Amino acid sequence: MANTEDISFGYLLNDVTLLIRKHFDRRAVKFGLTRAQWRATKMLYHREGLRQTELAEFLEMEPIAVGRVIDRLQAAGFVERRPDPADRRAWRLYTTAQASGIIDDMESIGRELRKDATRGIDYEELRDALAVIERIKDNLQALEQDRVADPVEKSPSWPVAS
Repeated sequence: MANTEDISFGYLLNDVTLLIRKHFDRRAVKFGLTRAQWRATKMLYHREGLRQTELAEFLEMEPIAVGRVIDRLQAAGFVERRPDPADRRAWRLYTTAQASGIIDDMESIGRELRKDATRGIDYEELRDALAVIERIKDNLQALEQDRVADPVEKSPSWPVAS
């Protein structure tokens, strides 16, 4: 009897992700934004006023890396930092009119890429496939939560020099 664990799918998911990124980058190059810069801009456009640490959490990136992305976006005129009225040590992030001007174009690129990528696939097929992928994601996140809840690693069975 065949088991789900006998079907290797990790490489396929990775390949699909890499191809989507590659094709998106090719189509979006005219805007001069990297994928990380685009993701940050889009997130801020929809959630104005985030702190850098909050943005890092949403993007699942390290705060220092997000800081570099924001520095470049600010220098390019897409994002501005404003003082946080509740905490003078913190800054809030906002998109500029320049960023607002490209949001629709970038979202159109994403929509067209999704259309091209799903050519010949019915809505129901895609919905079902995504539901399965979502369950796989949930299972993997549960593993991570279990690991965090029980952080004690097994000690090696051999003596450790002190």
